[in-house]
Amino acid sequence: MTIQHTSVELPDFGMPSAEPILSPAIYERRIEKLRQKMQAQALDVVIVYGDREHNANTTYLCGYDPRFEESLLIVGKTGLPHLLLGNEGWGYAELAPLPVERVLFQSLSLMGQDRLSGVSLNDALAAAGINSGSNIGVAGWKYFTTAEFPEPEYAFETPSYLIDALRKISGNPRQVRNANAIFMNPEDGLRILNEAEQLAMFEFAACHTSSGLKNVLFKMRPGMTEMEATTLMQLNGFPLGAHTMLSNGPRAAYGLPSPSMNTLKVGEPFTMCMCLWGGLNARAGWLVHDETELPEGVKDYLQKLAIPYFRAIVKWYEHIGIGVPAGELYELIHGEIGDPFFGVKLNPGHYIHIDEWVHSPVFKGSKLQFKSGMALQVDVIPGTGTAYHTSNIEDGIALADEALRSEIAQKFPEMWQRIQARRKFMAEVIGIKLKPEVLPFSNIPAYLPPYLLSPKNVLQVKQ
Repeated sequence: MTIQHTSVELPDFGMPSAEPILSPAIYERRIEKLRQKMQAQALDVVIVYGDREHNANTTYLCGYDPRFEESLLIVGKTGLPHLLLGNEGWGYAELAPLPVERVLFQSLSLMGQDRLSGVSLNDALAAAGINSGSNIGVAGWKYFTTAEFPEPEYAFETPSYLIDALRKISGNPRQVRNANAIFMNPEDGLRILNEAEQLAMFEFAACHTSSGLKNVLFKMRPGMTEMEATTLMQLNGFPLGAHTMLSNGPRAAYGLPSPSMNTLKVGEPFTMCMCLWGGLNARAGWLVHDETELPEGVKDYLQKLAIPYFRAIVKWYEHIGIGVPAGELYELIHGEIGDPFFGVKLNPGHYIHIDEWVHSPVFKGSKLQFKSGMALQVDVIPGTGTAYHTSNIEDGIALADEALRSEIAQKFPEMWQRIQARRKFMAEVIGIKLKPEVLPFSNIPAYLPPYLLSPKNVLQVKQ
């Protein structure tokens, strides 16, 4: 495979004219799916902890996302779920699309506010049917393995006051178990396999994140501050899935810094990332027009780093598909850029949802197979730790079998037209041939300008 650096025209793939909305019926089906999992695992109840940073499981189940406070969603075998709320969440929860029994538990409220009027935690748990005979699952945002803890099912990341109370009520600590795998395990977690409507929401987000980065690529100029460049992303208030990142100069090597008043300068490394619920895009390279403006010692950046990296990404795109063992992607990436110079340490690909990283099936020796309904990030970032900096072309895709593709086309025709246009661009212009089930969500699909001040000059598979 020959990779060339050439000028192309990036089409306007369009933007959504309406925001996809999840109906109450979808949330009700999710509760039923959860209850089926509970029955299979002999759980009488699942308690889902949520806060501003860890709201994905709660939001997935009922559409409520905590703002200033924490929340506890209690799902039993039957009946309405109970949603424990603080003062400021009480009214906001009326917007939740899933019918719930709201419970004012004021210890969830901010300090200094009235926290004496609501029910106690023990009373709230008892009212939800939790007693000494209950087998209880607790879900927050993470579960563990035997490599970390000898009995990982009894290790929790959620607040100790909750776990302590549940263990005391149950009378047997072993009746309280970590239940995050129900939602997040990489094979069949509830949030790993998405409905057409959820994928439409993710594509909606990805349109905005990718178009935001496109604006930066084509409109940023040396002399702007990082903050001025970030305004080009046109953040619109849709909930963030991760902090907005943009930096140039020495801080760019770390990838994660928020924008500052630092000035963009020719000849410096650059990185940026924008993430909304279900959509993340990132790009990195050099603030130069061509190789002549690169620092001495890295003039061969294109040949040494960018082209080998892009070749690996092309193979990633062309190999992934329904039924493909995820371990094959790991071997493919490390076969191309496994040299220590490239510094590829994180999983080369992962699931995305409301949270930016749910889990990853892509690891050495993984036999897990990709399935229809999965939403994934093409997330392979060289961490060279050298003067060569890095390159990055992180975008999102979904996998959809023929039935799911037909459903998306019928329910979301604008989305389907954008997906088809992106697939055509990737095949005919960039030179990446996708399997039919691979649906690109980015409006800058596989679009990698290594020299960021020449955004029309990108890497391409030579036809």
